[in-house]
Amino acid sequence: MSTAMPTDLRTTLLPAVTAIVKDAGKTLRERYTTHARGVTLTEVVGEIYSNDEAVLAVMREPLLAARPGSQWVEDELAGGALPPGEWWVVDPAEGNINHVHGMPDWAVTATLVRDNQPILTVVHLPLSGDTYTATAGGGAHLDGRPLAVSAKTDLDAALIGTGQARPGESTDTFRRIGESVTAMLTAGLVVRVSVPATLQLIHVAAGRMDAFWQFSDVRSGLVAGALLVAEAGGTVTDLDGKPWTASGRDFLAAAPRVHAAALDVLSPL
Repeated sequence: MSTAMPTDLRTTLLPAVTAIVKDAGKTLRERYTTHARGVTLTEVVGEIYSNDEAVLAVMREPLLAARPGSQWVEDELAGGALPPGEWWVVDPAEGNINHVHGMPDWAVTATLVRDNQPILTVVHLPLSGDTYTATAGGGAHLDGRPLAVSAKTDLDAALIGTGQARPGESTDTFRRIGESVTAMLTAGLVVRVSVPATLQLIHVAAGRMDAFWQFSDVRSGLVAGALLVAEAGGTVTDLDGKPWTASGRDFLAAAPRVHAAALDVLSPL
């Protein structure tokens, strides 16, 4: 994630995208209740789709208009490499499952990806009003204030996180998640297992958490946080230790001085 953005994109595109995402956040906030909605699986899934459709209706066209020539990723749960060019990878309700269960951990995200590298992102939390932004080469910010990752040096003092990327993962992926949590419970101080990924990654970018890993290639859950962590001074790789891109199969974002130790724990799995 070393592709630098021209200054005009930071000064012109980022404010425009921020306004669009905040506006979409109003729609999601209006749909929120503090009680769970839906009892059967069909009802819960229906609530999730309704959230997505309502928010995308106020996001999609403005984002495409803000960046002429950009393209749109239709499936927010998709993974793997994107074709060349610039793509909007958007999650209209990141943490949608929390939203429909009356829980507070959800956000609206929009990330511009160029040639499989995130170059601009906005993550807005409508309940708190917090807005996290980052541009390639331009740093990461919370409501305009610079972010910096943790200064931790020892994994045994670290607060570390992971979580399930999507329902219906393979049995092998579930096994790896379980084994990795057990390994990190031994190696780290505390392991936090929750969803969504982006809301853990903003904590890594802000220095509140020290590392996050996931056995997943779901782009929409990783691209925003990957850019925020990298621009806040963190290290973002796959579990082979290679620089992460949107085509990566797995993911580790960490403060630089605990990254190698976390990789040593996770890479054998």
